[in-house]
Amino acid sequence: MIPSTPALVYLDNAATTRLDPEVLDAMLPLMTEQFGNPSSIHSHGRKVRSALERARKTVASLLNTSPAEIFFTSGGTEADNTAILGSIETYGITHAISSPLEHHAVLHTLQHAATRGQIKLDLVQVGPDGVLDLAHLEHLLNDAKKAHPAGSLVSLMHGNNEIGNLLPLETVGAMCRQYGAVFHSDTVQTMGHYRHDLQKLPIDFLVGAAHKFHGPKGVGFLYANAETKVSRGAIHPFIHGGSQERNQRGGTENVYGIVGLAKALEIAYREMDAHRQHIEGLKRRMIAQLREKIEDLRFNGSSADVDNSLYTVLNVSLPPSDISDMLLFNLDIAKISASGGSACSSGSEIGSHVLSALPGLDAGRGYVRFSFGKYNTVEEIDYAVETLAGLYQKEPQLR
Repeated sequence: MIPSTPALVYLDNAATTRLDPEVLDAMLPLMTEQFGNPSSIHSHGRKVRSALERARKTVASLLNTSPAEIFFTSGGTEADNTAILGSIETYGITHAISSPLEHHAVLHTLQHAATRGQIKLDLVQVGPDGVLDLAHLEHLLNDAKKAHPAGSLVSLMHGNNEIGNLLPLETVGAMCRQYGAVFHSDTVQTMGHYRHDLQKLPIDFLVGAAHKFHGPKGVGFLYANAETKVSRGAIHPFIHGGSQERNQRGGTENVYGIVGLAKALEIAYREMDAHRQHIEGLKRRMIAQLREKIEDLRFNGSSADVDNSLYTVLNVSLPPSDISDMLLFNLDIAKISASGGSACSSGSEIGSHVLSALPGLDAGRGYVRFSFGKYNTVEEIDYAVETLAGLYQKEPQLR
């Protein structure tokens, strides 16, 4: 018997997270009392400029880097585009390496550049579990040495938003340094959930989006390594029209969003260990209960390997059934919010490009991504499992 629902159950935290009340408190003064333009030289502007730069220092301090290496953007997508297109244009890069599992903010951007003839794009081979073949990556880098004198651009995400696989950033970064490649990583899913020490990490660009770690939507940042700037030059702006962000991004800054981002990241680092323990416990509980209650259940990628995957994501492959096409709809009726893939494609009829890229995918099965956050409870996990099990008990499996 399915227990009573604990109101609405939100298990789509990889798409976006609930705003932390402490973040809202930090933002409110910038939305009401401190309303000056940070580029203005009068007292109203100077006060807001001070708040903006304090936020930059907070982010830089948490990531163990310099404030001069942090540039605020409208989110992760803009930050990814800035790093990728800026590197191609500024450094004269004609070769890029990525994977078929990347977020569309990266994959579509690189494909667009390739279609326009700006770059040759190679994709790293992927195993059945979604693990990238690093030997193939090295082969691609080695082959590109002579053909592309400006070096390659490598863009590979740290934590996959759909299947939870983690990239060994240090290993890939060292490999890119060895072959003279520029290394960019979409770290949107891991920012605020894992610690990034940018004094030790061999990387040129990484990104963050506030709404993935309980901050506001519509604001993010790009880290640009100062050593890369010295050796190769500062990348050209992606958005023109002003001298904001030290001439790297035109347009008046979203100051209250930026202040909210910094506060959210500060909270995430302050409470990271406790939140990880809590969320990992929920994920382990769901895995164990699903295995017990649903036959022929599988997990995609490395998501069920809790110790070696993104601890906020679990991608479930359900038995072939007549309800597979209506799975998310039925969960929504039961007041459970989950995802079938990347939230950026929600509402479209296009299937998950990440799952489609995994060898051996069974199109007849149902797929659902549950993603967890600090506000989720044991009761919500139990309800979600019982609901899902109930759906598959009602419908006979297809033979």
